[in-house]
Amino acid sequence: MKKIRTLLVDDEPLAVRGLAIRLEKYEDIEIIGSCANGREAVKVIKEQRPDLVFLDIQMPGFDGFSVLNALVGESMIPLVVFVTAFDQYALEAFEAHALDYLLKPVEEERLQEAVHRVREHVSQRAAIEQNSRLVKLLEGMENPPKEALSALLEAPNEPLQDDRYDPQLRIKDRGHITIVDIADVDYIDAAGDYMCIHIGERTHILRETMKVMEKRLDPKIFQRIHRSTIVNLDKVKEVRPHSNGECFLTLDGGTELKVSRSYKSVVGRFL
Repeated sequence: MKKIRTLLVDDEPLAVRGLAIRLEKYEDIEIIGSCANGREAVKVIKEQRPDLVFLDIQMPGFDGFSVLNALVGESMIPLVVFVTAFDQYALEAFEAHALDYLLKPVEEERLQEAVHRVREHVSQRAAIEQNSRLVKLLEGMENPPKEALSALLEAPNEPLQDDRYDPQLRIKDRGHITIVDIADVDYIDAAGDYMCIHIGERTHILRETMKVMEKRLDPKIFQRIHRSTIVNLDKVKEVRPHSNGECFLTLDGGTELKVSRSYKSVVGRFL
């Protein structure tokens, strides 16, 4: 089991101790230390290079956002979960690319969700790095050994999450932020400058343009099938051609979407 090396940063000793105790149940979370202020945290992060940091936002002198700003340009920035008593920082936290945002006192269910997200991201990062190392190894060989080629060819068919694309969407609604995993999205359609994010029977509204949304999504998984519709290819279970040159896609949940003739090349993905 790969250990997730974790640093706790909070100016309240009781908060650090409480979180450390609650994290003991997660065998893969290895706490490598704690820091009582932001400047100390930056120093330790650069020296120890933890995989994960639980970071308090409001600390005297050098707050949690200052810690992240000080790490800009570092080759390996850890995953960050903000832990704070103040919910007004939520939107700014996500804009700073925090993985999650926990309010004190932290509920057990929310801590479990955060750890689950951390595990997914650590796993994706490890898989991408491993595959990259193997490809570089093969590229440097004139006659690569059959075992290496087999390892590459027999790698899982599941597409790895590309770091250039968002693994999650953070949707703000009346002061609350909902975190949506990209993989769960069935399809997205446009309504002016708003995107309707469809997940099963639920629909979330996000202020975004179609052009910007496309740039945030991995094209290996999400494809435009109409000028106002993007579909998750992994959710398609049936393709039905129409006599006028258009096609219809049926998703896992039964939703039917039209593929316009301008985007019919997408259908080739299923042939």
